[in-house]
Amino acid sequence: MPTQRDRRVQRSVDRALYRKRNLVERFFNKLKNYRKIATRYEKTARNYLAAILIACSRLWLRHYESAS
Repeated sequence: MPTQRDRRVQRSVDRALYRKRNLVERFFNKLKNYRKIATRYEKTARNYLAAILIACSRLWLRHYESAS
């Protein structure tokens, strides 16, 4: 994350990498809107992974439909 302007020592930030990080964070935020995933409703890891894959595919389809 970029440092604040009033800091004495400024760290360099790769803008492209920061933009990709932002996309990943927004994706996880959208993924947590699914109650089943946010509350870990599934008991086994296999079922939880399946729920994540279904939610990811629904998000991808929604994005794909809006882009075309």
